Amino acid sequence: MKTAQEALDLLKEGNRRFVNHLRSAEAMLSQIRRGELVKGQKPFAIVLGCSDSRVPAEIVFDQGLGDLFVIRVAGNIVAPSQIGSVEFAAEAFGTRLVVVMGHTFCGAIDATLEVIENPNTQRSPNLRSIVDRVRPSIESLMHTELAKDHQRLVREATRANVRASVNQLKYGSRILERMVLEDGMRVIGAEYSLESGEVDFFAP
Repeated sequence: MKTAQEALDLLKEGNRRFVNHLRSAEAMLSQIRRGELVKGQKPFAIVLGCSDSRVPAEIVFDQGLGDLFVIRVAGNIVAPSQIGSVEFAAEAFGTRLVVVMGHTFCGAIDATLEVIENPNTQRSPNLRSIVDRVRPSIESLMHTELAKDHQRLVREATRANVRASVNQLKYGSRILERMVLEDGMRVIGAEYSLESGEVDFFAP
């Protein structure tokens, strides 16, 4: 079992390869391990990311089959099913690093800001449920100087949403909270840049 720091180092190394248009031999040859993985898996990191088609965690971090336990949902929000998925991976596989990864130009952030700015905006009940989970973390930003600078507002809203999801995982589950306190688990935030391909890890 890799420690949280060892896992984070692997993700950083993998992202550097991705940014530099390189691929590790292990990632490229991981299909050879497909048969071995039938018997079980040992992902070294859990990634809760957005469903956006431009942000596939395995590619962004240059990892192969069986390396990452990936949970994807629009807006990288946290609901009971996401918490349960993280709990499952942490308990079943001993994975000790959880990364909540948002990204630039996130549609869920844009949709939420649009609803805040125009309350009469019509959204389906299902999409509204995503907006309602993003909204509490970013609504207060509308009452700051950021409201005058849309580009900065979107950037800070994206990070605020990631931080909120990190906190929900850390404090919304007694299982995960215990693992953070006693078993070396780390839950951290990250932002993927669509422009550069770089992932910026930041503390909650």
